[in-house]
Amino acid sequence: MRFRLLLVLLCIAVAPAYAATARLWLTTADGQQRLAPQPDVPASKPSAGGLQIRVDDARQFQPVEGFGASFSESSSWLIQRLPDKQRQQLLRELFDRESGLGLSVTRVPMGGSDFSRTHGTYDDMPAGQTDPALEKFSLARAQGEVLPALRAALAINPGLKVFLSPWSAPAWMKTSGSLIKGRLDPKHYDAFARYFDQTLAGFKAQGVPVYGITLQNEPHFEPGDYPGMRVEPAERAAFIGNHLGPLLQRQWPQVKLFDWDHNWDQPESPLAVLADAKARPFIAGVAWHCYGGDVSAQSPVQEKYPQIETWMTECSGGNWAPKWSESLAWMTQNLVIGNLRHWGRGTILWNLALDENSGPHLGGCGDCRGVVTVDSKTGAVTRNVEYYVLGHASRFMKSGARRIHSDSDVQGLHSVALLNADGSIALILLNASAEPRSFAVVGSGQSFATTFPPGAVGTLVWQRPRP
Repeated sequence: MRFRLLLVLLCIAVAPAYAATARLWLTTADGQQRLAPQPDVPASKPSAGGLQIRVDDARQFQPVEGFGASFSESSSWLIQRLPDKQRQQLLRELFDRESGLGLSVTRVPMGGSDFSRTHGTYDDMPAGQTDPALEKFSLARAQGEVLPALRAALAINPGLKVFLSPWSAPAWMKTSGSLIKGRLDPKHYDAFARYFDQTLAGFKAQGVPVYGITLQNEPHFEPGDYPGMRVEPAERAAFIGNHLGPLLQRQWPQVKLFDWDHNWDQPESPLAVLADAKARPFIAGVAWHCYGGDVSAQSPVQEKYPQIETWMTECSGGNWAPKWSESLAWMTQNLVIGNLRHWGRGTILWNLALDENSGPHLGGCGDCRGVVTVDSKTGAVTRNVEYYVLGHASRFMKSGARRIHSDSDVQGLHSVALLNADGSIALILLNASAEPRSFAVVGSGQSFATTFPPGAVGTLVWQRPRP
């Protein structure tokens, strides 16, 4: 009898520990359920037959580092106007890693953009005057709302990664002499590099360390009514290789420099900069926007330069796509599943918050949508479809996450899987078909069977069996 008891205990000790259940959160195409917890899904042994999504945590790919949205000047202004208690509640809901959405990355314009109440930079001068020594440099326009909002978010999530991107160099550095249109004048390349240096130093002194920078938002676009600046590949390579790259290496080796920061439809532009022998050593990665082309463009660039990082740094929803179901499906498919499957380490949407009139904005997009809408009169907060798209990834991604293999495009079921450092697996799924789909998620000798309504997005989370 004693021998039999010892044998049973030994078998228990060496047998793998299986998750008893998986947890499931669902957002439906009709919006009636939004990141809504579902009954736990019991584990069972895999069986032959039926529709299956296989997950293999032995096949690991890139780190996954964050999801979030931008603290534009307009977003920061709206958030900072809220009463203290309401502002803190909203920021905690957005950035808290335990009880909130867990947003962990943001992007900040260096000065004005179309989502500002005024246009300007950190070194504006009267027409005809220049400031090559940057004696007039000032972060005053960031100190009112942007920096306080960032500090409040960092207090909630100290791991928040901050990207900085200029929409334009100061007007006196440009061939146009204006924030609108024009190019960076080569005689001011050195001054523009030092402009970055002072910005990084100023943000750090204000309690906001910077993770990464891009040298120009959308460098192939010169908008006619808000700040912008054209910087062709040869110009970017010369500026990076001779000025900004060496300065960052000396002064800010921890800050990562990303090229492009523009759409999927022109991958030849970042490839040209990466091909420049002098610029290439200073470039940590490529940043992408969603407004043209296809997310698959990220893969050939990553595969040619496998040591670089790939990030999605801007995409906005708006009234041009008013249907909840269509935005839910497109954003999940492209900005979460597609971005990660094409080597993305994270996704940053455009404005974190806008008001009921898609603003404040000054030029540019008049019908963009924020992750949340903050009523400018009452302060009431509406959580938009972007909130839930981000939440299906950000709430379940933990520190040290990596993408792992999962089957995708299986009878309309699209997926991406993350393995967290704590051993939990999060599988983000979209049922892009017009019919309900019953299927089993199979991996590590266990199976979870469930059904998704048509157009639904869900996240299934379970613990990887212990060996």
